[in-house]
Amino acid sequence: MTTHGGFEPVFCTIVPPHVLDKLAQAEDSSLAGPARRTLQRDAYERTQRRLTTVIGATALAAIADGKPQRTVHDARHGTDLPGHTVRGEGDKPGKDATVNRAYAGLGATFELFLKAYQRDSIDGNGLPLNATVHYDRDYNNAFWNGEQMVFGDGDGEIFLDFTIPIDVIGHELAHGVTQYTANLTYFGQPGALNESLSDVFGALIKQYTLGQTAAEADWLIGAGLLAPRVTGTALRSMKEPGTAYDDDVLGKDPQPATMDDFVRTGRDNGGVHINSGIPNHAFYLAATALGGHAWERAGQVWYDVLTGGELKQQAMFTDFATLTVKAARERFGDGEELDAVSKAWEQVGVRTL
Repeated sequence: MTTHGGFEPVFCTIVPPHVLDKLAQAEDSSLAGPARRTLQRDAYERTQRRLTTVIGATALAAIADGKPQRTVHDARHGTDLPGHTVRGEGDKPGKDATVNRAYAGLGATFELFLKAYQRDSIDGNGLPLNATVHYDRDYNNAFWNGEQMVFGDGDGEIFLDFTIPIDVIGHELAHGVTQYTANLTYFGQPGALNESLSDVFGALIKQYTLGQTAAEADWLIGAGLLAPRVTGTALRSMKEPGTAYDDDVLGKDPQPATMDDFVRTGRDNGGVHINSGIPNHAFYLAATALGGHAWERAGQVWYDVLTGGELKQQAMFTDFATLTVKAARERFGDGEELDAVSKAWEQVGVRTL
């Protein structure tokens, strides 16, 4: 496994720890219980991720032919990975909607990166895409463990099936793209950039699949994941960070939209899921200013920076912003793309050098 700048042991979940922490404190045991078990399971998987880094991951045979190699497994509510194989590449859809959604989401992610950016799978070299569904019981998360995707079914009270939002699938697989390219450190501002890049490409995969323009998109991450009892629309909003939910059990969405409200915390790896709202909003501003399909210009600039080799593992917001300005100029010249990117960072309070 080769990555730019070495390998960083990262275990990435779609639901932030601060959300599960809040839920784990609920008076209702039917809500708190699954959240606590999810936190415990996440801690275990995080440890396993570190061990895999030390011991070495199993090599996956890759064929760089521009075609996906998907395999979906069923954990049958256990925790042994990958589980029982239930659908392979080219197999017809079965009766399990969760399996079918996972298979389709893997394909949509593969297609976006191939068609828009000429990238053959997440490693650029045809890496097989593996996923496990029905993981554990009432598991309130989905994660990328450095080798594969894993989806819980949710508890049905706060979270529904984690294969429902296609951007959740795209978000987690995009962590793999970051792993194989810039390999951003998963702490503080570099970690928030890591999370933001996954939100950006998760949103683009959803928009690409739906054929939406930047103006038509909802710019929500995880829409459809929250159960009906929750007062909220999604896990995060790139359009209006801090407004995705405001619930008596989950609390209020803590994401800031600008550097004026940057959150300093030691929790959540230095607030990686919180402060990602700032670069998320910058991308939204750039994409909507340019209009059209967001993956074509704004997305291309962000992809160029992620894969260009200049983005350091310890990059701060200013470093990333500066590189996007450079990338916009190099690819599109001194036109509206450069203007949109520059103004977007200015609006969120991130300076460029």
